[in-house]
Amino acid sequence: MSVGGVPRGCSSFCWSWWLLQSGSSAPSSEHQGCRNRPGWATRTLPLTEAPPVILLLAGEASGDLHGAHLARALRARMPHVELRGTGGDAMAAEGVELVAGLDRLAVMGFVEVLSKLPYFWKLERRIRGILNRQEVDLVIAIDYPGFNLRAVEYAHRRSVPSIFYIAPQVWAWKKGRAARLADAADRIAVILPFEEEIFEAEGGRARYVGHPLLDHTEAIPDRAAFCAEWDLDPERPILSVFPGSRAQEVKRHLSPFLETARRLREARPGLQIALARVPGVELEAESWEDCTPVSGSRPLLRHSLAALVKSGTTTLEAAIEGTPFVVAYRTSPLTYRIARKLVSVEHVALANLVAGDRVVPEFLQGEVTPERLVPALLPLLDEGDARERMLARLRMIRERLGSPGAADRVAEMAVDLLGGEVP
Repeated sequence: MSVGGVPRGCSSFCWSWWLLQSGSSAPSSEHQGCRNRPGWATRTLPLTEAPPVILLLAGEASGDLHGAHLARALRARMPHVELRGTGGDAMAAEGVELVAGLDRLAVMGFVEVLSKLPYFWKLERRIRGILNRQEVDLVIAIDYPGFNLRAVEYAHRRSVPSIFYIAPQVWAWKKGRAARLADAADRIAVILPFEEEIFEAEGGRARYVGHPLLDHTEAIPDRAAFCAEWDLDPERPILSVFPGSRAQEVKRHLSPFLETARRLREARPGLQIALARVPGVELEAESWEDCTPVSGSRPLLRHSLAALVKSGTTTLEAAIEGTPFVVAYRTSPLTYRIARKLVSVEHVALANLVAGDRVVPEFLQGEVTPERLVPALLPLLDEGDARERMLARLRMIRERLGSPGAADRVAEMAVDLLGGEVP
């Protein structure tokens, strides 16, 4: 995320019971003074002849993608490394042995998470068991701070070295987590330049590694091939609709988003509506009646004239692809009221946080209606000042994100913590 910066893997409203818990207690007594303990700068695990075992912990779709890129970078440096962890299909495809999948992990909201608490408790016990048995040589936690901060703290207590990749947004809320993470993690890989100073002030070993979205450089088909794959007309403009990456989000956003898109098509009859699909989130058949389901956010954004986007990582992807868009977000009323009291940033959209300004329009809660969204999107469908201004500012956001290579830099951290050379 950012203040100039980016709410990362999770959406800007990625709050949960775990986040409340993770900030509700002071560091344990064994952490006190840890920042100044002898050997803090050089703690590594002695090597054996056996290949290293690394535990990768991701808890949502964006973390799964970042974890997959990291797994690939780790194998490039350590061909025989054994990778275990929590994540989704992307990590599994890179050879990560999963102990838990995204279908159970991807949940958000203070209220919504309650039904999943027994599962999280069980998973936490399982992760602790792995650490107690010394089954892994290194833990790499990827975002998902409500769960992962606790996991890294426990790894520290068991003398298992750790890297926290995509640090909690302590500059936005729950600043006490900065000291906790600095105490527990051997390395902190931050994705915003200003975060280095925040964690180093607490005694942490922080390094700015760049934003992981810039690592997602898979080949994107040209417009003709893309449209042929998804049965779209390459001669007609596309409006893309991104209702979310979790079932809860899709349920809240799908109806107003599609109604907005349909009204825009009435105003611009040649407009095609493309609905972004998310693996593991099932939609009812009527959702597809007059729009085209498409998988893969980056190709869809690149070939869209404009987009309606749920607040989260997709807003940065849209900025990278240079696609004008509008941001909207709904959560439960109780979650929203709690969040308003706890979160101290002015904007909720990642792109706006990177820019430090309201570059793209934001609509929250009761504002998420076709009556509000249509007037905001309509000027972006036509050549004119509004569209050109946004395109120019999206280019600025892209420049602020820095250079690719985040996964490679984190993999180098891992090699360093494992002693510099691995079998």
